[in-house]
Amino acid sequence: MFSVQNITEDGFDKVVLKDDTTGTYAEVVPSCACILHAFVVLKNGEKVNVIDSFVSADDFKKNVTGKGFLGCKLSPFVCRINKGKYHFAEKDYQIQKFYLGNNALHGELYDQSFTVTQCGADDQQASVSMKYDYRGSDPGYPFKYDCTVTYRLEKENKLSVITESANRDEGLIPIQDGWHPYFTLGDKIDDLQLEFQSKELVEFDSELIPTGKLTRFEEYGSLKLVSNTFLDNCYTLNFAECQPMCVLRNPLKKIEVEIHPEESYPYLQIYTPPHRNSIALENISSAPDAFNNGMGLKVLSPRETVTFKTAYKIKLLP
Repeated sequence: MFSVQNITEDGFDKVVLKDDTTGTYAEVVPSCACILHAFVVLKNGEKVNVIDSFVSADDFKKNVTGKGFLGCKLSPFVCRINKGKYHFAEKDYQIQKFYLGNNALHGELYDQSFTVTQCGADDQQASVSMKYDYRGSDPGYPFKYDCTVTYRLEKENKLSVITESANRDEGLIPIQDGWHPYFTLGDKIDDLQLEFQSKELVEFDSELIPTGKLTRFEEYGSLKLVSNTFLDNCYTLNFAECQPMCVLRNPLKKIEVEIHPEESYPYLQIYTPPHRNSIALENISSAPDAFNNGMGLKVLSPRETVTFKTAYKIKLLP
């Protein structure tokens, strides 16, 4: 059986999805951009949380950008927009909300409070759905749309994450979607193994803006030690290969996280932060700066809805 609980801890109002049979659970915080705060399994009777997150609601409020957007929803754009500027439907726009250096970063919703619209559980799953109605608060993105996020905990330590973006404007709107989870498996990432099924590397300039060039990249097609490698790159995924599209493994502790995106997330952004305690493995629907380069960009007609889906799975190895 599965269950849903609402608890308050460290200032967070959490929704806890739990598999009562195995003890696996996921913690979601709707008021903090519906972040995945924890994803926990029991291993030899001990709790193992594979998610790196904020220590408290106050920590989120003060450090959501400074700590690298841990687990945040990226919408209506992902990663960077070159100098925050883009041209759409015969008009020029300038994003206002947040800049890292010269470029706008990570959308409008990463610090917003979502409203729970539905939750429930049965003998197969536990789920919660949350919604944020964006109504054009940033003059650089004056379009109206609804963003609905559903987390669904299923059997075999699987957590599905579904996002629906619905155009509530009178005209066309540009849209991207993504997530920014940081995964940890108990040791420095240098000691972990990484695998992902890529076709190409998206070439960046010095400010991490795509140049438009794609180069073949299959270096992590099988498990490879992360070691001291620094990554802040975007890759196209090769869905001709079998799922999972990405695996992060701790070979000593015999645990791994698998990522199973649907083709609605054809890009994978990977970032290794300086502390090396966790790694960001980001499913994104389009490349950085897609409002300008169009790489994977969705354009929605009035009342049109687009759905993005991925899933995280924790596997205990023999």
